[in-house]
Parts: sequence; structure tokens; C-alpha cells
Amino acid sequence: MPKQTLWLLASLCFPSSLFAASFMDPLDGQLDMSEVIADNPYAFLPVPIILTEPAIGYGGGFFGMFLHESEAAREKRKQMALQAVDGGVSLIPPNFTVVGGAATENGTWFTGAAHRHTWLNDRIRYLGALGYANINIDIFHDFNHLSADRNLAFQSQTEGYGGVQKLQFKVANTHLYLGVSQLWFHTKIGAKEPLINDALHQVLGDSSTSSALGMIAQYDSRNNLFYPTQGGTAKAEYLWYRDGFGSDYHFNTLTLDGHYFFPLADKWTLGVAGNYQSLTHADKNLPPLARPYINMRGISRYRYQGDYVLTTQTQLMWQVTPRWSLHGFVGAGSVAEEAHDLYKETEFAYGTGFRYLIARRFGLHTGIDLAFSDEDTAFYFNVGSGF
Repeated sequence: MPKQTLWLLASLCFPSSLFAASFMDPLDGQLDMSEVIADNPYAFLPVPIILTEPAIGYGGGFFGMFLHESEAAREKRKQMALQAVDGGVSLIPPNFTVVGGAATENGTWFTGAAHRHTWLNDRIRYLGALGYANINIDIFHDFNHLSADRNLAFQSQTEGYGGVQKLQFKVANTHLYLGVSQLWFHTKIGAKEPLINDALHQVLGDSSTSSALGMIAQYDSRNNLFYPTQGGTAKAEYLWYRDGFGSDYHFNTLTLDGHYFFPLADKWTLGVAGNYQSLTHADKNLPPLARPYINMRGISRYRYQGDYVLTTQTQLMWQVTPRWSLHGFVGAGSVAEEAHDLYKETEFAYGTGFRYLIARRFGLHTGIDLAFSDEDTAFYFNVGSGF
């Protein structure tokens, strides 16, 4: 990339006071944001969003990722990075904040902020997020109390605000973390089609609150939070939605999620991932976005919903150069109303992508994935591996 173009792009994202920091890595002379985002509290990693999500249409937006690190930790990471290409990557990840928003052609828009913080040498972890959204999304839903055809396909309109919190504590000197989680959202529910809109209000009302408390157990042995190449994580989370917590609906959700990375050779890594979700003890009718869905690159969100969801994915990663890597991935997912019916019908998605090491001190990679399925084609800007 020519230096003139680099400086033009930088000037659009950062005030002139930040230009004392270098956008070039002293070790290899390549474009790198480590010094900028580490040494100045006002600097951030810009993450553009170009949305091609089939469920909500084309659109775009912008997020900024701010990294927060103590002066001692910042200096230690800097010195390690000057000594080796992967220096500093294995240190405890810095605290960070993400702020931004996006909008699409069908009227969907959202804005929000999230913050991750650790204490006592990563023995305590906290994650919190707040947001406001107006989501227009196609839903294929089942309503038990409607006299019309129960399998309705319609464009839902959900507008509201809320947030989540997760607090975890490390168990002795292990990779195991135990903790609690909280979720709260207040939304207005509707649909573009007048008849469906009236039916929704009849069954669900014109607004609702979903509120839950839960427990988390997580095993985490990843060698890097942002772009792991070895180790993995496995998480189990159980949430109770009850009126005692302020929820208008009664149901339980279980999520089992894991991904692991196996080094195959010097420049090759194999990643595998699995996700299982269940919704049980539920009221007969829930808001359109409450039920689990297949969440994989290449498949529209909420296109396939059910009380039980299972997905499996694998990804082969080739580190072409110290800065650039190429990916190929494939996944399969299934939804069902009963657990024993999973994978009687299966949806497949596959694709390819690339990553660039944009902040070497932290192991931060950004890039694009292009994904395909039988019904959709989409590409995604990603920070991290894509799982």
C-alpha cells in the first residue's frame, strides 16, 4: 500500500494529535496499528462493517476498538514485540471497549457498546454490553394460538434496548472459570404485514421484556484471545427466564459452545467448532427472535429456528507470510423441535477468506470471509478467526 494512501486513510480515522505515533512496525516495516492504539488513549482500531447479511439486506457501519492497558504491561509487551515477531501475543490480553453501529437498506439499524475487563492477573473476568436496535428481519415462525396456517413467513419488526453482563472467576491454577450471567431486553414487537402485525399483538402484546439470570462454566486454554492458533475453549451456559427476574416469558436456554485449534505444521492450523442450543420449559408462544437459530457464515440469521440447534464447523488456516493468512471453512447445521430429530435435515455452508495481522503486539487480525450456502451468498468483515 503506498504511503500516501496509508496516511490518507489514517487521517480519516484519527486526529492530528495521534500522528506522532507510527503506523509502521519497526520490526518488519509493514502497516501495523500496535503503537497507535497502545500508546494513545484516544486511538482505536477502526473496524468497518459492510453488511451483506441476507436476512436484513445490504448496509454498513463502523466500530471502533479501544485497548486499555497499564503502563507497566504496555512497556513489557512493547519490549517483547521488539525482540520477536510473536512477542507480547502470549501475555494476558488487554482490557478493551468496542463502540459503534450500522444500518441496512431494509430499515434495520443498531448501535451499542461493549467492554471486557480482567483483574488479578486474569483471575476475574467481566464482560458487559448495552445496545439499541431496530431490526427488520424475515422470520419463519410457529404460533400455536393462531387459527391461520401456523407456519408463517413474515418480516418482523423488533425495536428495543437492553444489555448483558457476565462475571467469571478462575478456579485455582486451572483453565476453568465459573461465573454468573444476566440478560435484560425490552422490545416492541410487530410485522410489516398488517394482518400478521395484528396477530402478533393479539398473541404477544405490542411490547415485551425478556430477563434472565444464569450460570457459566468455561474452560479456556487458548494461546491468544483475538486469534488463537493453539488450545481452545469450551463453554456451558444455562439461563432461566422468569417473571421473578422481570421477564414476561417463562423458558430456559442451554448453550454449549466450543472451538479448538490444532497446529498441523509450521504454517498450518486446523480449527474445529461446535455449538448446541436448546430451549425448554417454554411458554407456548415466544417473541420471534427468542428461539435459537443456525449461526454460521453463509446462512441467513434466523432463517432456521427451532427449540434445538446443533452446528459443527471446521476451518483450515494457512499462514502465507507473517502478516497474511488464508482460510477455507465448511460447516453443517440442523434445527428441530425435538433433540432426537437433529440432523434429519441439514444445512451446509462453506467459504474462504483472508486475515491481515493489523496489530502485532496483541495478535489482532482483521479480514474478510466470503461464504456460500444453497440459498445465500455473503461476505463478512471479521476481527479474529471467524468462529
